[in-house]
Amino acid sequence: MIVTTINVNGVRAAVKQRSTDNLGMLAWLKQTRADVICLQETRADDDQLADALGPAIADGWQLAAAGPHRKGRNGVAVLSRTPFDAIRIGCGAEEFEAHGRYLEVDTAGVTVASIYVPTGEAQTERQAEKERFMAAVAARMAELRVGGRDAIVCGDWNIAHTENDIKNWKGNVKKSGFLPEERQWVSDLLADGWVDVVRRLHPDVAGPYAWWSWRGKAFDNDAGWRIDYHLVTPDLAQRAVSAGTERPAAYALRWSDHAPVTVEFE
Repeated sequence: MIVTTINVNGVRAAVKQRSTDNLGMLAWLKQTRADVICLQETRADDDQLADALGPAIADGWQLAAAGPHRKGRNGVAVLSRTPFDAIRIGCGAEEFEAHGRYLEVDTAGVTVASIYVPTGEAQTERQAEKERFMAAVAARMAELRVGGRDAIVCGDWNIAHTENDIKNWKGNVKKSGFLPEERQWVSDLLADGWVDVVRRLHPDVAGPYAWWSWRGKAFDNDAGWRIDYHLVTPDLAQRAVSAGTERPAAYALRWSDHAPVTVEFE
């Protein structure tokens, strides 16, 4: 099984404005080996998403989605080559049920969740909302851990866990995304048994980064963040044989400010 996560930064832009005959999200979907793909920040309701991904659906991809409660914001989805046995929207907290930030599916004997953690802003209500969402996700992940089923929670976590996960960590120690309490939250998930499989397969190295600002020379200089994680239950994590970031060869080939992060399980 191959699982990919990608924040598409607006699905309609990813398949249209940033696409040519040979580039863009639809071209990537044509060539990917992934069996399951988690999407974040679709910024589309169900009809808009289905329309944008129409060619992929016609090719046989199954689509599940949790649309945003605010137009043009958030939105998560899962594409699968195999049918869904179950689809669950939300992580159990009523506050976030309609926010389009968490979607869980059962497919091919595995539970896969697509997650989009809020960006936050230190010492503001936005950060307090992010922390409430984090608490709700941790509670749901604890339920998954004791459920006895292989599970993968992947997506855009908007947190760089360690200094190896962000190029300019010194300049971000007081900013949301690299706050001590956020990093500790990730550490607590790992202490509870979840495995960051990309880091396990790429220990003690910078990156591999998966997000770079559109601005300046961040992409060219690889001044990125690793915030797109696959957190996996222990037994399934042992079956991870490869992992990596599908970094475009050049800035002009980008169809999102994130790159797909892909893990292969045997």
